[in-house]
Amino acid sequence: MKNLHTKLGSYWYPEGPLAPIHPFLITMMPFSFAYGAIVALRNQLYDRSILKQVKLSCPVISIGNITAGGTGKTPMTVLTANGLKAHGFRPAVLSRGYGGRLTTSGNVVSDGASILLSPEEAGDEPVLIATAAPGIPVVTGPDRCISGKLAIEKFGADVLVLDDALQHRRLFRDVNIVLLDEDRPFGNGRLLPAGPLRESPAALNRADVIVETGISKGENGRKKPDVPDSIPVFRAHYQPLEIIRGNDNKILPPDLLQGKKLFAFTGIAAPDKFHTTLEELGAKIIKFLAFPDHYFYKQGDVQAIAGDAKTLNAEMLITTEKDGVKLLKFQDFYQKIFILRVGLRMDPDEKTFLSTLINLLKR
Repeated sequence: MKNLHTKLGSYWYPEGPLAPIHPFLITMMPFSFAYGAIVALRNQLYDRSILKQVKLSCPVISIGNITAGGTGKTPMTVLTANGLKAHGFRPAVLSRGYGGRLTTSGNVVSDGASILLSPEEAGDEPVLIATAAPGIPVVTGPDRCISGKLAIEKFGADVLVLDDALQHRRLFRDVNIVLLDEDRPFGNGRLLPAGPLRESPAALNRADVIVETGISKGENGRKKPDVPDSIPVFRAHYQPLEIIRGNDNKILPPDLLQGKKLFAFTGIAAPDKFHTTLEELGAKIIKFLAFPDHYFYKQGDVQAIAGDAKTLNAEMLITTEKDGVKLLKFQDFYQKIFILRVGLRMDPDEKTFLSTLINLLKR
């Protein structure tokens, strides 16, 4: 299933620097120029304090990127929030709640003890964060200032972690963590919609920490030309953590996939990364379906997937944790699937990353 995002991805991330420009992108260039002018003007207004930022009563950490698409913001948010909690902080996570039907701010997805809203209400990523970061409140809404004040007053949060918020400049942040895909940090170098850039690479000057994310497990990624030398750079690779069996929630090791014939499906921003991870685990992928990012499955979808998997004699039906939270409502289907949980492994290590982050909070 080749959706619009997949097609755009092939245009935005061409094979090699000499790949021809697709005609579609040429028609989009005027819109990119207009978009870039608006973004540049807005940034200047904030840089010159003409547009004022709101400063809350506790430190704020933003996790974001400069491109559209998946660079690991959600697992980085989980890692950061859990790490701060382990160091004695009382973090709360703030998310916009993209894809959820609630449009107000201050929606409590989790109070730290229970998950109170569904993916349809709050969005899939906030519910995933609440599941992966137990004991940490999660609040959604487009106005992070309102959500932040609620988290401080209601839950006693002493540090706020903002998911996907580099461009949300209205709320002052003490630390900006910016993620870059180490293999394709800027895509074709063009702004939306002719390219994947939400803003120009000059935005990296607002970063306090840069994390290059990727699949490979090699040596430290080299610094990209546009990364200022004064900014600490870490590297993180996606690491399969465990497999969850839907019929009994039993935790299984990732190497269970070795040699298995899989029917895989997902609705995430970078489905190719899920595909690569399954291959690296030694799986035999007999069919792979890529739905649009944040896709909410319908009864017809799960029936078709289950039917195709049976016809192809797949040994396992597998998807991602982000998809899994949206499939719980289809219990008959959920009991047939396996969910691959993936995290980020920091390089040089998570301890050094968190120490750097905590020292920046003390400035």
